[in-house]
Amino acid sequence: MNLFLRLLRLRLTVARRSRLDFLDVGRMPMRVALTDLDPLRHVNNGVYLSMMDLGRIDLMMRSGVWKRLTTAGYYPVVAAQTITYRKSLELGQRFMLETALRGFDEKAAYIEQRFVVDGEIYASAIVKARFLKRSGGTVSLDELGALVDQDLRVHAIDSKTARWSQDVALPTTREPAPSLWPGA
Repeated sequence: MNLFLRLLRLRLTVARRSRLDFLDVGRMPMRVALTDLDPLRHVNNGVYLSMMDLGRIDLMMRSGVWKRLTTAGYYPVVAAQTITYRKSLELGQRFMLETALRGFDEKAAYIEQRFVVDGEIYASAIVKARFLKRSGGTVSLDELGALVDQDLRVHAIDSKTARWSQDVALPTTREPAPSLWPGA
């Protein structure tokens, strides 16, 4: 329910917030709510991922990309993500959720997101997102570039991000992916 309320608030207030370029760093002020906490009284690890969804939507809406995507019949999906926690966020604590595009490869966009308190990173994540067509299929890099009026190939990901993407990849949906455990 908390995520739904935050999404509703985002949709109602986004028009009053400053406009961004999709290559800008989006900053979303937030505060830890009671419903964000786990039994140890700090933000639950899964809640961070839900908050990150809001940061990506905020960046796309404020840059105008969200409207273009929906008009074209495209939508983003998370293909992979890794988050590293450094310090705990606790009840009532104010923080800034920062979201920035790191670059593209042939199949995906890569986004970095940070949870920041008074200029200090508490958690940081990398997200690999693909864009799909409601009619079926994947949006190519060229189609996405045409949508935002830019050559996205000039925003290629760095070698560290490319290596991460390879390291966390699972087989495609057309390949087998048996669940086999070592020693089992």
